[in-house]
Amino acid sequence: MANLLDIRRRIKSVKNTQQITKAMKMVSAAKLKRAQNRVINARPFANKMAEILADLASQTTEDFHHSLLDLRGDEKYLVVLVTADKGLCGAFNTNLIKAAQSFLKENPGKEIEFIAVGRKGRDFFRRRATVAGEYVGLTGKGRVEFSEALEIADDLIKRFTADETIDKVFLIFAEFKTVLSQRIVADQLLPISRATETEDPNTSPAEVKDYIYEQPPAEIFTRMLPRLVETQIFRALLESIASEQGARMTAMDAASKNAGELISTLTLNMNRVRQAAITREIIEIVSGAAAL
Repeated sequence: MANLLDIRRRIKSVKNTQQITKAMKMVSAAKLKRAQNRVINARPFANKMAEILADLASQTTEDFHHSLLDLRGDEKYLVVLVTADKGLCGAFNTNLIKAAQSFLKENPGKEIEFIAVGRKGRDFFRRRATVAGEYVGLTGKGRVEFSEALEIADDLIKRFTADETIDKVFLIFAEFKTVLSQRIVADQLLPISRATETEDPNTSPAEVKDYIYEQPPAEIFTRMLPRLVETQIFRALLESIASEQGARMTAMDAASKNAGELISTLTLNMNRVRQAAITREIIEIVSGAAAL
């Protein structure tokens, strides 16, 4: 049985750890509120922009070509994996890495390269796959600016348009649902689909949106399609930050509760050891008095 001094030291150590986990929970809760508001504000614009541009692209003629719209082969993929820069956020990074591993298993024979956004994803796939680029330090501060998303989007567009061997670009990130749950999303980012996913084959011609072009379609798409990629990247970063803070807050709350239970168990054990020591001393005193 451990002596009384060792148990007291362990209780003190657990209490110090509990103070840290409680502080991290409070910090994550404050960051989560800001990140959640930014996600809620960004979602409608990103979704509507994707819907309108996909609808416009679906109505273009087949002889219209654009580097971000035209389909290519199916041999080489570029995957943008958005993870956290730090740990202590439960299974957040693990789930994203598992999703990326599942993507590799579901596409055997394909040449797949990664763009790692976040230190955890970069460190994991550095020796397990080809990491063509990395962006670290974006999500760790709990806030991301549009200029940072613009840098990533410009890099992806340049890689996709300059390197004609890249057939598709995918985006894997955690979509924020609630504080307790996040949904792993793996969407195709490039080439941009010409048809909306919600397109109904039974839609009557009267329900089809008819757009009037003030500029030629080529000029519109040349300006708007890169903006769509930038918006989707920015939204993915916002979703990832909110999901990370929610996962960290939940993990730190569970860690604080576990620390409290451990403190109670150690305190009970300490009282038993102290009571046993007092009982032993009393027995020794009584035994000595009886011997006299």
